[in-house]
Amino acid sequence: MAYPEKKKGSEWEVDPRSGFCAANATFYSKRRPVALPAEPDLDVTTFLTSRRHSGTTALIDAATGRRVSFPELWRSVAAVASSLRAPPLSLRKGLVVLLLSPNSIHFPVVALAAMSLGAVITTTNPVNTPAEIARQVADAAPAVAFAPRALVPKLPARPDLPIVLLDDSRLAAAADDDDDDPRILCTIADMLAADPDPIPHPMMEPVRQDDPATLLYSSGTTGASKGVVATHRNLISMVQIIISRFNPDEPETFLCTIPMFHVYGLVAFSTGLLGAGSTIVVLPKFEMGEMLRAIEAYGVTYLPLVPPILVAMLGVGSGKLRLGRVRRIHSSGAPLSREVIEGFRDKYPGIEILQAYGLTETTALGASTDSPEECRRYGSAGLLAPNTEARVVDPDTGKPLPVNRTGELWIRGPYVMKGYFKNEEATRSTLDSEGWLRTGDLCYIDEDGYLFVVDRLKELIKYKGYQVPPAELEALLLTHPDIVDAAVIPFPDKAAGQVPMAYVVRKDGSQLSENEVMKFVEKQVAPYKKIRKVAFVSNIPKSASGKILRKDLIKLATASKL
Repeated sequence: MAYPEKKKGSEWEVDPRSGFCAANATFYSKRRPVALPAEPDLDVTTFLTSRRHSGTTALIDAATGRRVSFPELWRSVAAVASSLRAPPLSLRKGLVVLLLSPNSIHFPVVALAAMSLGAVITTTNPVNTPAEIARQVADAAPAVAFAPRALVPKLPARPDLPIVLLDDSRLAAAADDDDDDPRILCTIADMLAADPDPIPHPMMEPVRQDDPATLLYSSGTTGASKGVVATHRNLISMVQIIISRFNPDEPETFLCTIPMFHVYGLVAFSTGLLGAGSTIVVLPKFEMGEMLRAIEAYGVTYLPLVPPILVAMLGVGSGKLRLGRVRRIHSSGAPLSREVIEGFRDKYPGIEILQAYGLTETTALGASTDSPEECRRYGSAGLLAPNTEARVVDPDTGKPLPVNRTGELWIRGPYVMKGYFKNEEATRSTLDSEGWLRTGDLCYIDEDGYLFVVDRLKELIKYKGYQVPPAELEALLLTHPDIVDAAVIPFPDKAAGQVPMAYVVRKDGSQLSENEVMKFVEKQVAPYKKIRKVAFVSNIPKSASGKILRKDLIKLATASKL
């Protein structure tokens, strides 16, 4: 346990059961602290290559069976880095690289290559609309974009954004019209064929742990989309904490069902698990049948999932699914209910179910259950991660609270973000001068140190693990000529967790229908942001300051059982 510095008097003692120190109202992780490298000049890619393990195969393409060994992986990373550093791209420290791609064995290669140069990786969801992607490009200003040929049309038509195709085929072998696009420089295959430069390159500016490494867009704690800046130190801390959970002499085989553009997918499958010598079986697109085929074909032992997939697996008929050598399932995104955990254990008694809590702003770390015994604390997100401090703060008074009292969770640790990109006001409102991150989640920590997430102070909607900001949908609804006012709330859904529901005030005399409202939004947003329920009202309840009273609408929706 990472106890505070000893002071005179017993009041500074930490309760070994809960991890709570009454003197400073702080909870300390009960897990063994993880040692972190002290040298200032260190990037996450170099750190990963230095890790000792007995792993042999780094990546497997589940669709084709193509395997990449660890020596091949690091040779590929060096080759892509050399191509990026050379003209015409001349990528250097601080420039941004955009990755627009479904899961691919090329994803970690590009990410690690860019970060080894001190460039910053930003990712985007392939199902986002061109307008949504254009907004991110305008904010992040990437120097180059990587995308498969099929997704190039989604990129904004900017002559200053060169493109590298994430396709194995050469440009000369392709017959697509977009080969005439002057922005397309080459394919990933061309880069992989390059001769790697010496590492470190004598002309390369040193990359420091405090330099930015990733720029992932999250809705943050106040609803509007923001770029979350994580440093190499944040990622290295995450890697060390993840590695501490595994035996480097007994590498696991993971199936990557989580999108790599998501913080969980990026930090786990493109960085952290590779440092443990794990084999990552990359599933380009989730389908239940393909997942089950890959589990058996490649000897998967560890299966990270989001709760809706686990619920779907539990609900498939009365028989058992063929889960091969799977020994552990790791769920994140939302707490699993007691019924789901016990139901799965009854059906698959040989498989452990583990859970985790984390945010984009905490590099996907925060708390976890690391054993079947810990997971029996039903509804809990687990114990605080190593090297973590937490406070539970009364959102009205700002006063820190003791054990079993509900308030906003504040977290401090080496994996907490540097701040929001080009948004000092949002950074100050979320991250204080002492390094405490206000998570926006209402939580309590019990007498044994287990974290329970009760509700969200932030008004995000969690749809199948995706974050949907209500304010974005409300602004879109208000552009409809027949809508006078609107509010969007989370509506409980067994399969998705929550779905966006809109309360709409129509213009006098308008016959606008529920279906028309949903179709209007659907055409302009990614599928996970679609409005899935609509109710018409005469007015939207608001506070004296004009803030939408969402809790009133949530009560109305759930009471009406719409």
